[in-house]
Amino acid sequence: MSDEAKRAAHPGVLVVDDEKSLRFTLSEAMSDEGYRTYEAPDGAQALGQLRENSVDVVLLDMKLKESGEDGLVLLRQIKKEFPEVEVVMMTAYGKFDHAVEATKAGCYQFVGKPFQLDHIKMVVQGALKNAALAREVEVLRRGAQGRFPTDRVIGESPAIRQVLDTVDKVARSRATVLLRGETGTGKEVIARALHQRSDVAGGPFVTLNCCAVPENLLESQLFGHEKGAFTDAKARKKGDFELAHQGTLFLDEIGDMAMGLQSKLLRVLETGGFRRLGGTGDIAVDVRVVAATNKDLKKEVAEGRFREDLYYRLAVVPITIPPLRERPEDILVLARHFLDHLNREMGRSVAGFTPEAEEALLAYRWPGNVRELRNVVERGLLLNSGERLEASALPLEVLDRERPGADGPPEPRENVIWSLADWERYAIEVALRRFDGNKTRAAEALGVSRQTLRSKIREYGLAPQGEETRENRAEARRN
Repeated sequence: MSDEAKRAAHPGVLVVDDEKSLRFTLSEAMSDEGYRTYEAPDGAQALGQLRENSVDVVLLDMKLKESGEDGLVLLRQIKKEFPEVEVVMMTAYGKFDHAVEATKAGCYQFVGKPFQLDHIKMVVQGALKNAALAREVEVLRRGAQGRFPTDRVIGESPAIRQVLDTVDKVARSRATVLLRGETGTGKEVIARALHQRSDVAGGPFVTLNCCAVPENLLESQLFGHEKGAFTDAKARKKGDFELAHQGTLFLDEIGDMAMGLQSKLLRVLETGGFRRLGGTGDIAVDVRVVAATNKDLKKEVAEGRFREDLYYRLAVVPITIPPLRERPEDILVLARHFLDHLNREMGRSVAGFTPEAEEALLAYRWPGNVRELRNVVERGLLLNSGERLEASALPLEVLDRERPGADGPPEPRENVIWSLADWERYAIEVALRRFDGNKTRAAEALGVSRQTLRSKIREYGLAPQGEETRENRAEARRN
């Protein structure tokens, strides 16, 4: 990032006062602290500065005498249009008549005039910490922490140890990392491990599933938007790049990002700056990007569905996470870890697995990988009635090694009868594999509606929650 971009990444402070000398004094003091500073003598210019620039804290005079404006009215307008901005009210010493009303309207703190510059610097520092906390709360609210919020990677196999060795070597660099692996292998867990071992571990960790957000909303989710940028843009909204400032942004399912948006992502990676939808000025951020995919991006590049320059920009350090079937040493280790966690979460005390249950877990091929294992353990715990988790509490597909599988149905046997549900699930799996996850074509081949197919996929747990194909997103745009 250039020196100019680094300066632009510093917090922004807007001074709103009708006294030019006071504006100058405060602006100089804030600049000395390393903040970007802006000035405005009245409400109209203050709102203009907020719309044009990235501002974190406003120092606002209670009475703007020259324009005749009431600072309390302007405070309400600022908090309505820019709720994430902290406002410090400045007022003549002893005149705190509207303190309660201003506090209810969102004022961070009052500062009496005349004031000491050291004191107001401390107040601004506190306001910035409050703003950072609000951003962290927003990240949590948007589900960025996941169900098992840990950077601890569970596993003892040589394959997973090799992955962790690479993580340790590259974590403290700012190089972009591309995590490759099948769905459910634990790419987000590895991304969290990279974050926690990095020099931005104290910053936010923000996740975005590029497949789970409709294409027409993904740009706003990444970069944010200004009020009025589109029909439903009622207020300014910060995107995930801003929320991840001085932290890590994890872009899952990057292979599903539309080509037009890929070029904008490439620009951010190369320049460290972007522009909100409807915005007029660039915003610089300091973000470490980790991307993940279950697709062969080289093949996607060759077939014109992914930009070659973006691929090489993302894959500075590629890390491939092996599927669970290739590291059987980790199956029981992971199962016991999930059981311990779920015991605490549900208030249960199931002490491990019976030998029969362990044998079934080890024999199964785990097409859904670690995610499927976690779901199986959770289901088993809910259905189990013994002191240990019994094989009878496990799903049929885990217990029955001869159930219809990826290599085709088994030969008919006189003493084996498959349920209709088993055959239905098998038919759906085959159709989805044959048409590369295209639900429209799979539904046509199966002779059912797309809605029925999607319902069955959810019923049988054949797709991670929130995952959408291009057809799903197209339907979301039409609706």
